Amino acid sequence: DHFCHTYPERISDRTNGDVAANSYHLYEEDVKALKDMGMKVYRFSISWSRILPNGTGKPNQKGIDYYNNLINSLIHHGIVPYVTIWHWDTPQALEDKYGGFLNRQIVNDYKHFAKVCFESFGDRVKNWFTFNEPHTYCCFSYGEGIHAPGRCSPGMDCAVPEGDSLREPYTAGHHILLAHAEAVELFKAHYNKHGDSKIGMAFDVMGYEPYQDSFLDDQARERSIDYNLGWFLEPVVRGDYPFSMRSLIGDRLPMFTKEEQEKLASSCDIMGLNYYTSRFSKHVDISSDFTPKLNTDDAYASSES
Repeated sequence: DHFCHTYPERISDRTNGDVAANSYHLYEEDVKALKDMGMKVYRFSISWSRILPNGTGKPNQKGIDYYNNLINSLIHHGIVPYVTIWHWDTPQALEDKYGGFLNRQIVNDYKHFAKVCFESFGDRVKNWFTFNEPHTYCCFSYGEGIHAPGRCSPGMDCAVPEGDSLREPYTAGHHILLAHAEAVELFKAHYNKHGDSKIGMAFDVMGYEPYQDSFLDDQARERSIDYNLGWFLEPVVRGDYPFSMRSLIGDRLPMFTKEEQEKLASSCDIMGLNYYTSRFSKHVDISSDFTPKLNTDDAYASSES
């Protein structure tokens, strides 16, 4: 893990994910444990770098073999595999080459990665998520900089204070959505000929309630939902960002072309919701001389969880 080894001080106990749960070697025990617990479904993610060590090019057969063995074991034990193609682990090779999701080139490279996954596992995997929790990734990786690649604006406390916390989260998110649209179009055109498979996205979500029984706090609640869930949900449903985001963020929020909107709209057959907690939302007045920040773009103050 490049981030953990390069910036160990950014990890509270200086541990890393080199071995972690070691499911790579213990997957048979893991599947048996799932079976013993009566689990009917297991969602797991594919490591991009394990399949394509350089992010592109020729696949690593050992990586494909591992996931084939895992999928076959799950099915043998009566457990349905749900596969997440990407869960925050962009190949370091692509980060070094062109900045990962800050560069539009990632769209084509992700499409290639997704194609390898569909071709290798699609005969048995019938439920796919293109991305997991892109909202959290964009905010924590490019806004606050507490997750890899750890970017934030100069003067902020993060691993790489050379970014732009007001623009980069939206740039990365835009490219994630474009990559999703390309992968879904590819999947539906070539890898779901029998119509028995589904593809979508998994979102992180919180419940919001108005801090007070007032019109302004009720509007703040709506904006909270727009920014937490709607940022990525609305584009894959109707083809564009929430109206409140367009209004408040302005030109920092990239535009979709008409063709991109058409690809995005209705590109989510299934939706995963990772629900963590609830918060209160309170309206915040934004003056004309206010200096914007990522966590105030939505003009609401959120309580702690």
